[in-house]
Amino acid sequence: MGWQGRNRWQWRCLAGCIGLIIALGMPLANQWPTATMTPTTDLPPLTTPLGSPPAIAASPAESPRLLAPSPSSSPAQTLSASDATTPVTSISVAQNAPLSTTEPVTELRGVWLTNIDSSVLFAESEITYGLQRLARLNFNTIYPTVWNWGYTLYPSAIAQAATGEAVDPHAGLQGRDMLAEIIDQGHDLGLTVMPWFEFGLMTPSYSELARRHPDWTGQRQDSTSVVMQGRHPRVWLNPLRPEVQDLLIGLISEVVQNYDVDGIQLDDHFGMPVELGYDPYTVDLYRQSHNGQAPPTDINDPEWVQWRADQITQLMGRIVMAVHTIKPDCHISLSPNPQPFAKDKFLQDWEQWQRLGWLDDLIIQVYRDSVESFVSNLEQPRLQAIKGQIPISIGILTGLRNRPTNDDLIAQQVQATRDRAYAGVSFFFYESLGNRDPFFRRLFPSPASHPQHPA
Repeated sequence: MGWQGRNRWQWRCLAGCIGLIIALGMPLANQWPTATMTPTTDLPPLTTPLGSPPAIAASPAESPRLLAPSPSSSPAQTLSASDATTPVTSISVAQNAPLSTTEPVTELRGVWLTNIDSSVLFAESEITYGLQRLARLNFNTIYPTVWNWGYTLYPSAIAQAATGEAVDPHAGLQGRDMLAEIIDQGHDLGLTVMPWFEFGLMTPSYSELARRHPDWTGQRQDSTSVVMQGRHPRVWLNPLRPEVQDLLIGLISEVVQNYDVDGIQLDDHFGMPVELGYDPYTVDLYRQSHNGQAPPTDINDPEWVQWRADQITQLMGRIVMAVHTIKPDCHISLSPNPQPFAKDKFLQDWEQWQRLGWLDDLIIQVYRDSVESFVSNLEQPRLQAIKGQIPISIGILTGLRNRPTNDDLIAQQVQATRDRAYAGVSFFFYESLGNRDPFFRRLFPSPASHPQHPA
């Protein structure tokens, strides 16, 4: 299932790459790896990053991210979900009241499927039940995770070479190809399927990937690498290193080459925390382009931030080229935090990627526990300025483990999204939909088609 014609994609790829070379004044890397094909049952507790004013974690369950604060909020703080005491705001909506005066004919209705706090991916029967349920509830797009905790969730020759494991060792993923099952069944049901590289450049500090390749990780000025997210230690792969670039491009190329995917999705983990970038490899590259000068000690120095962001942009350009070389009509989706948080805190300059024509849609993560904070993010001028250029949808949190978001809040956030003419919504995450099918039938009483990129 393709979005646009082949010629448009080839033109976009060429134009975007020329734009990148001009913007950065540097050549793209020479080649990509050839794509070929040949979590444990006791999951750690969920972490929930919260900001001030109160805001629900800006991440799917056990892949927590720092929250992009609302315009009036202070920097985000991180705490465990088990310690969170602020309840989700309850906003009254009549039990049987219509949830929209006009239901869109075209609207993204997505849901993320992860392997954290959820069993939906661990058996083919679970996938069958879950996808049939989503189709019956008039969802039209699914984002199954394929890269999480330093493992792939599909059999991968690239992962085998990097980690020694071709697939996540969870018992429910052995002897089967989860991704092939979900694509076949999803397409039979008319669902758009976009594999989601959930962990991006992040991996647990104790993962086999980090253990085998300690020199691949980014460092602070004191040479430390671990970035705590709640009580869970993470490291971030250095996107400037050729080995890291080849790994990520190889994984994405492998999926596009070997599966009938409609697209791929990256998210806010495709970046790097702003305090990193002081490892010897990165420092040497910076010196080479700055007449031997060392990077600033101020991690927020504007030029230093932009230089590192440009390196990630260069990697994004390689990914776009690799994907469209294999499949010119492959949809490239990004689910980032809002700006300026995404760039200031994670060096993710996705506005530049949009200007270069590399993205087919955006799903902005706006995980908030009040309508006021939610709406203030939707009305950001920076989003309004590009809304007609690319389909922009909104990510809404339907709950965390044992903590579902109030139905009324979800309904009002969906309506606020529709009222402001966004392209649709995507819910994190499948398991948090809970036993609420009548509610979601009220949100989506009839089918809608997936939004198309403007021609």
